[in-house]
Amino acid sequence: MSTGAGRLVAFLLVGLTLIVLVGGIAMRPQGDRGAVQIDVGEIRSAEVVGVSSRGCRDFAGSGCRRVDVVLRDGPASGTRSFVALPKGEFSPQLSIGDRIKVAEPPKLDASTAIAPRGHQPLAFVDFDRGRSLLWLALAFIGVVLSLARWQGARSLIGLVISMAVVLLWLVPAILDGRPPLLVALIGGVGVMIVTTVVTHGVGVKGAAAILGAAATLLLIIVLAVAAVDLAQITGLSSEEASLILAQSAGGVSIQALVLAGIVVGALGVLDDVTISQASTVLALRRANPSMSIGALFKEGMTVGRDHLGATVNTLVLAYAGASLPVLLIFADQGMGFADAVTREVVAQEVVATLVGSIGLVAAVPLTTALAALLGTRIPAPALTGSAHQH
Repeated sequence: MSTGAGRLVAFLLVGLTLIVLVGGIAMRPQGDRGAVQIDVGEIRSAEVVGVSSRGCRDFAGSGCRRVDVVLRDGPASGTRSFVALPKGEFSPQLSIGDRIKVAEPPKLDASTAIAPRGHQPLAFVDFDRGRSLLWLALAFIGVVLSLARWQGARSLIGLVISMAVVLLWLVPAILDGRPPLLVALIGGVGVMIVTTVVTHGVGVKGAAAILGAAATLLLIIVLAVAAVDLAQITGLSSEEASLILAQSAGGVSIQALVLAGIVVGALGVLDDVTISQASTVLALRRANPSMSIGALFKEGMTVGRDHLGATVNTLVLAYAGASLPVLLIFADQGMGFADAVTREVVAQEVVATLVGSIGLVAAVPLTTALAALLGTRIPAPALTGSAHQH
């Protein structure tokens, strides 16, 4: 990018990268949050080797089931034990061969314990889904690599980096008491930069997509702050909010966490929109090098509008799916749609949907204009098949 516009874009990208690096270092997790720890015992993997109704009534009442298990990890691996499950539809249906997670029950006061400690040494925690999730992940990787080949491999690397940023930096930083909204912005822009460079290279397409996404994220934050305040969204309507407040000893702002969730939730679709628009504009430029900035923008927007309609629909359905169980509960109670949608647990998803959709709509012209501006500053032959061209 030897032109004035190219140098300006390079300057903006370098500045944006430095801001992300400095912000990431300044807000890195320290591990000193002093969270309230809930004693659930040491969780182990176990395999079900027998299920019967004998020898469990004293622990779980009439109609109970005794599930014999063999521990499969830890120092007690190979040891046989059992779990007593009560009767009822909320009790898991276990069968021989199932892999489950078990833990030693927390210590109970002698006056309230239903049985002497040691008679029922283990409690059911959850199913062990490690193997099934691993096979599903391997199938996903195989499909991506078989169809997209090297580009698919780069996309998978970008995905791994994104998850690492979220799990190893963003989440711990929020739990450490860092401002959730600022953490989400720094992390979001950082994810966009790294994944775009890894997947699509450092070139006109990547530059336009990164700058378009960064500008859109800023817009989404402004809209989210205004919408959450206007709709009086507190974030306290879920059980997860109560658990977070307890574990962080009140050190995390739940409302700010809602705002951060809106920003992070828009990242995946935003990446798709910005890259698609930049790629479309550059393809038009290669096909017809005589096209002006205005013509490139007009034709790029034609494709963008079609893409936008499908993308917004995808975003709305995704959030609707997240709220579906709650909507079913409200419908079963005879509550009308207008009343149900204004309840916070649903209204929070509505706000996220609308704010994210507005951001996506804005991302299309922003990225299209940037790609058209940069594309016309570089000779068409230099754009052909070179995602890394400067």
